[in-house]
Amino acid sequence: MSEPSYLAAVRESYDTVAASYAERVKKPAELDPMSRAMLATFADDVQAADHGPVADLGCGPGKVTAHLADLGVPAFGLDLSPKMIRLAQRAYPRLHFLVGSMTALGVRANVLGGILAYYSTHHTPPEVLPRVFAEFHRTLAPGGRLMVAGHVGDNVRLRPARAYGGHPVSYESHLIPAERIAALLGRAGLVVTARLAQEPAEDAHRSIATVLARKPESGAA
Repeated sequence: MSEPSYLAAVRESYDTVAASYAERVKKPAELDPMSRAMLATFADDVQAADHGPVADLGCGPGKVTAHLADLGVPAFGLDLSPKMIRLAQRAYPRLHFLVGSMTALGVRANVLGGILAYYSTHHTPPEVLPRVFAEFHRTLAPGGRLMVAGHVGDNVRLRPARAYGGHPVSYESHLIPAERIAALLGRAGLVVTARLAQEPAEDAHRSIATVLARKPESGAA
């Protein structure tokens, strides 16, 4: 089966911007208080549940993966871009990073104690999200935790030509309402436990939503 064109566009684009992205993206300690608090809440939750390793999907240069590890979470990172993964491995050699897609994680069913999708699902076309969330459900252990965070909007489709210092990109971003994300997670068999909506900061233009969910204890496949 041939690879979907959107995955190729994401890989090629982030390979192109990898170095600039790594320089520009903030470390978790530099994020706003709400964002830091939600990451800490997720870390506390997965540690308390203690159901297995945590996958940071779309990990980029590994800054959030390393932050989770510093909080005591057994985290590893996965990203579609080989260049991003090389940067992450170089910056955090003690951690495990691998190239892969959230559409097919390449791990057995019911083995992950948690999944973090931090600003990483917006390049997925909305019609593909049910497949992605089904893969989250398949790989999470019963009782496993999930955090999805990112920009949201009223079905906005963005097609930037350049990004992160003027580098050419070919990916698209799809900003959908937080309510739709929560509904899709529910249809995938995941139980939404909390939602946080953040209005745009003074220097930003997009709202942010964070959704916490878990796989039911009885949800083993």
